[in-house]
Amino acid sequence: MPHHTHQADSPRRPIHPSERLGLHRLPPAAADLVLLGDLTGRYATGSYSRLGSDRRSVVLRADRQGAAEHGHRITAAIACHVARAGGTVGQLTQLLLHPEHEGGRHARNIALRSGQSRALDYIRRVWASASDAISTTIALSSRHEAYEVLAALRDRIETTPWRGERGRTALRVLRAHLNFAEIAGGPLHHASERQTAEEAGVSRTTLRVVYETVLRPRGWLRRLRVGHGREGSTWYLGDGTIPGHGDHALLSRFRSTRFPPDPALEEWTTPETATTADIDSTVLGQLMGHDAFTHHALGSAALVIISALHLRPDQTVAELVGTSSVSRATTYRTLKRLADHGLVQHTGETWTLAPRALEGFGIHLPDADNGHTAAPAQGWDKVAEHHGTSGIAARRKALHAAERAAYQEALDRLSEHRSRALVIVRDGRQVLVPVPRPDEIPPTWHAPDGRVLDPVTGHSAADWRVATDGRLILITPADQRSYDELAAAHAEALSEWESVA
Repeated sequence: MPHHTHQADSPRRPIHPSERLGLHRLPPAAADLVLLGDLTGRYATGSYSRLGSDRRSVVLRADRQGAAEHGHRITAAIACHVARAGGTVGQLTQLLLHPEHEGGRHARNIALRSGQSRALDYIRRVWASASDAISTTIALSSRHEAYEVLAALRDRIETTPWRGERGRTALRVLRAHLNFAEIAGGPLHHASERQTAEEAGVSRTTLRVVYETVLRPRGWLRRLRVGHGREGSTWYLGDGTIPGHGDHALLSRFRSTRFPPDPALEEWTTPETATTADIDSTVLGQLMGHDAFTHHALGSAALVIISALHLRPDQTVAELVGTSSVSRATTYRTLKRLADHGLVQHTGETWTLAPRALEGFGIHLPDADNGHTAAPAQGWDKVAEHHGTSGIAARRKALHAAERAAYQEALDRLSEHRSRALVIVRDGRQVLVPVPRPDEIPPTWHAPDGRVLDPVTGHSAADWRVATDGRLILITPADQRSYDELAAAHAEALSEWESVA
């Protein structure tokens, strides 16, 4: 039926023409998805299979479970299309519950199995998720448009004041996510916490703090899906515009406390730094992962000051306070520290980066106070060694690698349905404690050659066998023994246990 003439009718009451959502208002791909379903198999990827215990082989899921996952993905995609077209939850319900729309088969199956009210609740939950996603995302029609969005986002990040130590740490984490988004080709990207911590040069504890206190409340970052196994979490970069939220999330002792304010004089009515910044975040993104810019070395303040001086050379301290969003006292302290390494130099009141400073190689600068020459930096590694922070990034990566291996081992044990073996020591030798065996299975589940019939699908279950004693035994892909060998091993362990007991 042509898209411009087909309308979804409600099974309960007549629909006013103003309430109808014609398929002509949806993109052609969305209209085909509603009418014909997922003909291309775009939403079927990963629905009917999962990785095996060895993380390389593919294990098929049960047909009913795979079909449910596939149907939910189709339903969520239709809900996003309807929300993007300005529809309502009622119009989505009409499209999904129409008997001739293949795209609504999953919702209609829920209505048949669990009732109409359960299906309507499911549709409302899907609609709430789709509306939330559409309200905070941008429709991108091409890769070029995606890069334009990322470029605009980078400009906004560079001109936003990131005050305080926490704000500057949030800038590093956000820049790490921007790096991942540029590789992915759009605001939607995948990254794990450990991967982001290594990219930003911070610990996972600090990373989680800035997630919860700065980036997510301020609308810069949204986690759409939590990662599992080797898959990182799914993130979406926002533009940091959340109505009703002030800059309080970015404040972290950015005002000096040396002289307390006098309320009678109306002191501290405005922040010390300006309301806009001007830095080069590309430089920040290249340097932030090095040991020389950890918290106990040069720190984040040096990062933003170097980024500000790279974008605009020859700035006074007053100008740096505005462009870097660093307080005046911290700016003076950081400039002195950078000058000691020969990374910055000043002429009168203006400061600029030393030649080859971004490579970590400073120049000899005479000290006006005592007449000696400050030792120049010989590379960022030397700067890290000077501050005692050399090797922090390597140790962090090694720790994360060990954590990933331990987590993967735990996942493998869960995927194999295995628990830790229980043993007791008797006369100097270990005796295995037999685990309880399952009860005997009904005769209707038996199949030739010891196979087991799945009572739901009626097909043979590849991972299960019937032992010689009529009990059910699970054989995982990592276990190469036959069910007869498993039954014999269990009988031997049971006999040994009873003799010891």
